[in-house]
Amino acid sequence: MASKPTTIDPREAAHFGTMAADWWDPRGSSAMLHKLNPVRLHYIRNAIDHHWPQGNGGFRPLEGKRAIDVGCGAGLLAEPLARLGATVTALDAAEENIAVARAHAQGQGLAIDYRATPVEALEAEGFDLVTSMEVIEHVADPAAFVAALAGKLARDGLLVMSTPNRTPLSRLAMITIGESIGGIPKGTHDWHKFLNPEELAGLLEGAGLEVTDVTGLSFDPRYGFALSANKAINYLLTARHPRG
Repeated sequence: MASKPTTIDPREAAHFGTMAADWWDPRGSSAMLHKLNPVRLHYIRNAIDHHWPQGNGGFRPLEGKRAIDVGCGAGLLAEPLARLGATVTALDAAEENIAVARAHAQGQGLAIDYRATPVEALEAEGFDLVTSMEVIEHVADPAAFVAALAGKLARDGLLVMSTPNRTPLSRLAMITIGESIGGIPKGTHDWHKFLNPEELAGLLEGAGLEVTDVTGLSFDPRYGFALSANKAINYLLTARHPRG
């Protein structure tokens, strides 16, 4: 039987697999993700409350909803989504990351369906929330990857993504500085694979979705990461199926 096509880049999967052992160490190789996580969780929570305004606004706004996190690493985002009430499926290309994620979730008493499976190969669909954070810049075929994400989204669902912008400032911040002294492992990024907001919006529209928000993610040495109108380094966006 022929295997299904995948957008996973084996070299990228191997690179991130080497980080698995200390993924949950806030001072380890994923230190930058630990710093990013609170800000992107704030963005996701705001997006949830805006997309489902009929929600209870409490601690578990995803109660009764299904979420999938694609490119989950060792679960930095999947675990908070589960705590927000979602039934969570989480995918990653590296078996090493999935093993660490399962062990950590078990220790936290969280039931998360972790799989080392390409999103294209997953048969399940109709997820209320689809997230993919800092992933698209590492895949082999961004258009096919976005199409696969869109294919998993329920008709009234919400998709949230984040990715670096392709600007001179992002090259300086994330590669020249970040991968030398800023806590990002060397070789993590290829600046030429970064997408600007217009390019990513075009891929989402080509997959049948409409972008409803684009917000920048900026960094201030005094305060750390913050949501911003400035999209020059990194940005987050939300998308949904058109309503009509």
